[in-house]
Amino acid sequence: MYSTNLTGFLLAVISSAFIGSSFIIKKKGLQRASRNGPRASVGGYGYLLQPLWWVGMITMIVGEIANFVAYIYAPAVLVTPLGALSIIVSAVLAHFMLKEKLQKMGILGCFLCIVGSIVIVLHAPQERALNSVQEIWQLAIQPAFILYTASIMAVTLFLILYCAPRYGHTNIFVYIGICSIIGSLTVMSVKAIGIAIKLTLEGSNQGVYFQTWIFATVAVSCIITQLNYLNMALDNFNTAVVSPIYYALFTSFTILASAIMFKDYSGQSISSITSELCGFITVLSGTTILHCTREPDQPVSTDLHSPLSPKVSWYIQGNGESRKQKEEDGSSFNLITVIRQDHFK
Repeated sequence: MYSTNLTGFLLAVISSAFIGSSFIIKKKGLQRASRNGPRASVGGYGYLLQPLWWVGMITMIVGEIANFVAYIYAPAVLVTPLGALSIIVSAVLAHFMLKEKLQKMGILGCFLCIVGSIVIVLHAPQERALNSVQEIWQLAIQPAFILYTASIMAVTLFLILYCAPRYGHTNIFVYIGICSIIGSLTVMSVKAIGIAIKLTLEGSNQGVYFQTWIFATVAVSCIITQLNYLNMALDNFNTAVVSPIYYALFTSFTILASAIMFKDYSGQSISSITSELCGFITVLSGTTILHCTREPDQPVSTDLHSPLSPKVSWYIQGNGESRKQKEEDGSSFNLITVIRQDHFK
């Protein structure tokens, strides 16, 4: 038992190192891609041609595989909290590689995110054993989870269609909120796919059931959406802030989705539920502190000679009358102001 737990522990640490590093590598790739074309934040996909971005993607995939294997050797209460180490890895690497400074209060916020997430995971109930994809499908079509799915889809569409174009560049919770909410569905679908693969390898072919392919379609769609908006978040905001907020919100929504779908919290003691609630409050406090103390990013302008928005300029003519002129984007004019000496008397 000790050796298997040690193996799981080492795999979880390796997973956190790879995943934390992937945030930095992908952002470096996004920065290089933005020099040669539209940024990801404005809908550009030039990063797909950037080798460094793909190195970051491969690094993340390796980390996720190591995390998946770690669950085979060690219990979830040991592996899951270690995922918070990826926050520390990305923050340290961002400090040295991206010159992104994390303030002292930001460090406190990061610490609160880690502590809150650990409290939530340590007091989370045991999941029920599942033996088939059809059994998961019955859980997925129960009224409570259908209501949850419909609600998060409505919120996601609102964030994508209304909030993202208006506030995505200034509010860090828009892009990360999309990734986190969709991520809860991703985990539920991936869990179903994992059970299908396991049962198939054991001799019970799950590929003959349409539910398996529905879960696979949902997983692929959600993963693509997550990657797209995660790239936008990394392209707009400080990596040291994106990583912990994404981790905290993603963990929270995933636990919530699991509780609704699998009814994990039925039979839980009051003390456990209270501890989980304190964990959520701690995570919320940490994300708030991180958001308030984040360093403002420098605005990006594609044309340094044109104003970003119309301006009104006041000037005084020689006859003493004050007038104003509206400067439109791209307009240029010559202005000579003549002020008589008696204006200062």
